[in-house]
Amino acid sequence: MEDRMSKKEKSRKSWAVVEGKLKEVPRLSNKELIKRARNFSEKYCIGDNEKFELKKYRSSPHIDLGPEDKPQMKEILQAGVDLLAEMQDVLYAQDKWSLLLIFQAMDAAGKDGAIKHVMSGINPQGCQVTAFKAPSAEELDHDFMWRCMKNLPERGRIGIFNRSYYEEVLVVRVHESILKAQKLPEKMLDKDIWKNRFRDIRNYEKYLHGNGTKVVKFFLNVSKEEQKKRFIERIDNPEKNWKFSSADAKERTYWKQYMKAYEEMIRETSTADSPWYVVPADNKSFARIVIASAVITSLYELDLAYPKVSSEKIAELKAIREALLSEKD
Repeated sequence: MEDRMSKKEKSRKSWAVVEGKLKEVPRLSNKELIKRARNFSEKYCIGDNEKFELKKYRSSPHIDLGPEDKPQMKEILQAGVDLLAEMQDVLYAQDKWSLLLIFQAMDAAGKDGAIKHVMSGINPQGCQVTAFKAPSAEELDHDFMWRCMKNLPERGRIGIFNRSYYEEVLVVRVHESILKAQKLPEKMLDKDIWKNRFRDIRNYEKYLHGNGTKVVKFFLNVSKEEQKKRFIERIDNPEKNWKFSSADAKERTYWKQYMKAYEEMIRETSTADSPWYVVPADNKSFARIVIASAVITSLYELDLAYPKVSSEKIAELKAIREALLSEKD
């Protein structure tokens, strides 16, 4: 007990040091906010990591956070949300790049809440969210990425996939009976199918990047213990009963298989241009700050700028301004 308490005390002291720096965040310039977001999100970015091991990444923050820290975390997130809104406006005006954010996680990891809070300041006209569930009969009559291709964001916009084509190397891999029902030619169902799908995904994301769509992927890394806690909360709270089904509990029994599938998926499909971020998701407030920081970093890397107006256009605008000022009521 004493050892646990001493660890907690040490963590709180570490947090006190960090907290001093975090209190500065709402007062920082955009330039400094971007710098801090890049430095902060870097530790969660996998990039080109052929030796990635999921066990080396925590599901909880590296600092101890309690309920008393929520107001501070909320204020920090708001600073990030405000900056994202400004950057998205430039993305839209520039109309060269689009940004695709993909969210994957086990049930109750907090995908919906993260999307809602992190993107809360974005102009709805510049953002679109698509949630993917079990494929329909029509979707099964096409290749496994077809339904996602139809929902790619246009230039100047941010697209969000709540689940995606990555389900085809996750749930389909854990439950191979689903694969057998996908109408694939028999000879395609060989030992190389997952290797081939990883290759196809890498090539597809490389193609997207080469055509102006940056793909950034988030795995919300929730622990089995925290998932259990959140499931019980959903059962105990009548207002959250709708969020829970027996299928959620059933999938939990395949936890080890899913973790193995996630690990190989991230290792095989994370690249410098289309990286995975492994987000500690046991603390929702902290996870949202990690995600916001990564999105800020991704937008910054697009070298955004408002379109330059020609001298002729400027002259035209000045003439219109003079005409407006000279109008008589």
